[in-house]
Amino acid sequence: MTRIAVLVGNPQPASRTRLVAEEVASLLGARGGADIDATIDLADVSEGLFRFPEPRLDDLLSRVATADVAIIASPTYKAAYTGLLKAFLDRYGSDGLRGVIAVPVLTIGAPTHALAVETTLRPLLVELGASVPTRGLAFPASAVEERATLVGDWVASEWPRISHAFGNGTESGR
Repeated sequence: MTRIAVLVGNPQPASRTRLVAEEVASLLGARGGADIDATIDLADVSEGLFRFPEPRLDDLLSRVATADVAIIASPTYKAAYTGLLKAFLDRYGSDGLRGVIAVPVLTIGAPTHALAVETTLRPLLVELGASVPTRGLAFPASAVEERATLVGDWVASEWPRISHAFGNGTESGR
């Protein structure tokens, strides 16, 4: 069965970014019959990001790297993702996410940040070896209460690009 990991790089725990990322995972998981891991909220482990070795982080890195699909989410900071997310992803080697299908998600404060998901987060995930078959989701943070509808529309439009990861309920090939 396909396994989805959710990684949230918001410095605030239990953030709107987390709500959106979990909605993406929930709707993709329901549509594809996937298992969803417990969310990795980097706000909960930020104190260890610059310690080496750090077994707790190594476990989280492994969970993301061995997932079939990974939802990678961050609020938009300075037209990019957070340093918190970058510090976590920097712990991977250049092919650390090889074989993972990644879904980049940025919560945005203004429409002018909509391209940041494509111009900053997508290239980072590709550099790490992930496949990114869908458009990234630039989600207006002010619309978090409408996330079921907005994410549902995104999933419906992107499903043809990502459905192969779910193998119609069979093993996804990883």
